[in-house]
Amino acid sequence: MASSPLTVCSLPELSSGERRVVRAAGLELVVLNCGGRLFAIENRCSHEATPLADGELDETDCSIECPRHGSRFDLRTGRPLSLPAYQPIDVFPVAVVDDVVTVEID
Repeated sequence: MASSPLTVCSLPELSSGERRVVRAAGLELVVLNCGGRLFAIENRCSHEATPLADGELDETDCSIECPRHGSRFDLRTGRPLSLPAYQPIDVFPVAVVDDVVTVEID
């Protein structure tokens, strides 16, 4: 049985460069607006579990940098772009319906 999408916020509340942390089903995610494109990733660096929501967002290449050791992750794929992280992070599909941002976590 499929679960309902997780409601994050209204689209106007998530302008370019903004982010929202959401928790559901034992997961903590960060939803980001990168130059008008929305992404959802797990809120944990794969290197040492540091929260990525506190990291620097690079809107030119849609990546986020871990604030602890500087690993960068591609928001589209979760793939690490620099060491020390070498494992990807989970990414989740984002949708906007009637100006409401949702994330599918199943």
